[in-house]
Amino acid sequence: MVRLFIVMLALVHFVSPSYAIGSADMQFDENVATDLKSQVVNDFSFLESIQASKASPIHQTTFGTVSGANYLQWFNKRVLFFGVDTCGGSTAVACVDPAFKNKIWVTDNYIQISHPQIARLMTLYHEARHTEEENDNWPHAKCPSNFKPTSIWTGAKLNNEYACDDTAYGSYSSASVMLNNISKFCTNCSAKVKADAKLYSDDQVKRVIDNTAIQQLAVDFAF
Repeated sequence: MVRLFIVMLALVHFVSPSYAIGSADMQFDENVATDLKSQVVNDFSFLESIQASKASPIHQTTFGTVSGANYLQWFNKRVLFFGVDTCGGSTAVACVDPAFKNKIWVTDNYIQISHPQIARLMTLYHEARHTEEENDNWPHAKCPSNFKPTSIWTGAKLNNEYACDDTAYGSYSSASVMLNNISKFCTNCSAKVKADAKLYSDDQVKRVIDNTAIQQLAVDFAF
């Protein structure tokens, strides 16, 4: 994922007709290609189908039960607009700018680098978490200078970058919890979806660097 506070150019973003995401509509900027719009809508259509019998405590606090309806309701409360932008860096995948309420952007890295469907959704939910003004947009923490993990999306080095979390409820944390629950509890997901969800969840949780948060997530993952 990427740093939250990306300086965006002060451009007017015209929007095209809205597309249905579940029971709500999301407006796409005019520079969002038709195939990308279709991909996003199809990804959410898949997400809407998810069913599960239980959820971990942090998942319950953040999203409620593991269900497609809950995921869509959660997302639709936070994101109304979708665009494509450079987001200020060659390794960026997506971003938000608090000056543009309820909007997320993706970059060419999101579009051109192939990743599983559940990973694309993880990225969008990561950014949706950043739209929460009431939580100061969940800013990232600076990764340590000796931080070894690299971006699973681009391979970029993360040490000394604002690409970590110091809470069990931030963007990396919550996306990891979401995917961990899907991997463990989804009753109608394919084996591949579950495997992909676990792979990306295990990667994202490495971005949590606060000891208390790490312990909280370890308990949640063991649920």
